[in-house]
Amino acid sequence: MMKRALIVAAFAAFVPRVADAFCGFYVAGSNEKLYNDATQVVLMREGTRTVLAMQNAYKGPPEAFAMVVPVPVVLQEKDVKTLPKEVFGKVDTMGAPRLVEYWEQDPCAPEVDYDMAVARAGGAPTSAAEGTGKGGDLGVKIEAKFTVGEYQILILSAKDSTGLDTWLRREKYTIPAGAEPLLRPYVESGMKFFVAKVDPAKVKWVGTGNDKRAELSPLRFHYDADEFALPIRLGLANSNGTQDLIVNILAPHQRYEVTNYKNVRIPTNLDVRPAMKEQFAEFYAALFDRTVAQNPGAVVTEYAWDAGSCDPCPGPNLDYQDFATLGADVLSGTRDKPAAYQNGDFVLTRLHARYGKDITNDLVFKAAQPIAGGREHLANNGKLEEGSVASPINNFQGRYAIRYPWTGPIACKDPKRGRWGGPPNGGNQQQPTAAKNLAYAKRDAVKLPEAVTRDVPEIGIKAAAASSIATPGTTTEPGSGSAAPSPGSDTKPAPTTPQKSKGCGCSGSSVSDSGGLLLVLGALLVQKRRRRSRIQTVR
Repeated sequence: MMKRALIVAAFAAFVPRVADAFCGFYVAGSNEKLYNDATQVVLMREGTRTVLAMQNAYKGPPEAFAMVVPVPVVLQEKDVKTLPKEVFGKVDTMGAPRLVEYWEQDPCAPEVDYDMAVARAGGAPTSAAEGTGKGGDLGVKIEAKFTVGEYQILILSAKDSTGLDTWLRREKYTIPAGAEPLLRPYVESGMKFFVAKVDPAKVKWVGTGNDKRAELSPLRFHYDADEFALPIRLGLANSNGTQDLIVNILAPHQRYEVTNYKNVRIPTNLDVRPAMKEQFAEFYAALFDRTVAQNPGAVVTEYAWDAGSCDPCPGPNLDYQDFATLGADVLSGTRDKPAAYQNGDFVLTRLHARYGKDITNDLVFKAAQPIAGGREHLANNGKLEEGSVASPINNFQGRYAIRYPWTGPIACKDPKRGRWGGPPNGGNQQQPTAAKNLAYAKRDAVKLPEAVTRDVPEIGIKAAAASSIATPGTTTEPGSGSAAPSPGSDTKPAPTTPQKSKGCGCSGSSVSDSGGLLLVLGALLVQKRRRRSRIQTVR
């Protein structure tokens, strides 16, 4: 029997005319609209097994409400569990674009004998319970019914989308206008519907008035299906315009791309001007927007790295306990060898897309070859690597740097310029800044030509001359006055400490806050395919 397509995950956030997306919709137990203002989703994938974990924070009325998630099979109670929310913060930080600071080292100091193999690395690879609920006359059947935490869960099947629409409305749920035609292809393909209703008596509510919201336990469930896909069309029922979608995928040894849209990689290893230290979120929002504008309809790879390591690290690494929490305990290749998965066998891929109501196809994923980029590494031409390159291991990240040239005396005969490390005189170097909470970043607040210190030809940006930028207090800025050479211009870079193959990442969607954050979740959908399509794992 042909298995149905698979689901993947997203991050959601809305602002006026700009929305962060999930792939379906919420239904509420009142006539008021229900919004979601913080959704994180992490997907694990191995073979045909998918594990989906999602965290949601809702803003809406305190009446009972539910979310609808199309799934390929009838889920049982053993397939569903609640999770601690802390793990989502770690994943969020791991994939976030990061900003680092480097100081040029004393050009007259003895040259460090640094192992270039380490410098260029980013390192070494380390029983369906059938219910009898109302709805038979509408073609809706309760296939299973159980409770997990604060969630009262039904698994529904439906013979037609109109019947399902009517059944939900008859059960006092207000579903989004226009949902029925979006439901139709999934009903016709035989999908089941995971309906997780929330009991308000078991929910912790925080805030007051219009800021009142529920703190719900994250949900996780798993199933098997051949095709790896993200059905996003049903999420248009909640769409308020353009939607941002961030997909986090954890898989052993493997990164992913999409098969049915253009793939591009975020420009990385850009040196930026010191003013960006206070505007990093706005800078990254502008960079992402420009990348999408130059590649309409593309899905942007922002991170692909060993999930148990970082270089540089904006936060703590993921460990085996985190992997087990997110689903490694039900992946066939990880259950019997937990120690191996402490050593970075998982790759974290972060994909970012933006789309509108004209979207016609769901996202379909494929295994992709490893790439590297965004490291303090000299390329074959002796200069700091730019963009992304093929690599034996995944070491790609969105990394941006502020560099402060040497301003002290240079009294030696043969000064060595362009050696970068920590602050002078043994000062403490701050942890890299992760670009999180980008839903709050202001749009059009940063002019990219004035923010970067070199041209970015892949997105058509030509850096402005430093002399043309009126920025007070930038006498140590690269490109102004006595600017130091770029990394690798005549010597190799000198990091403060030898660095192992580590990786952390990025998070958040580049959505502006223009007067009130409006957020929406969605539901996971799975599209049945006529032909069997099996993902081949690339080692």
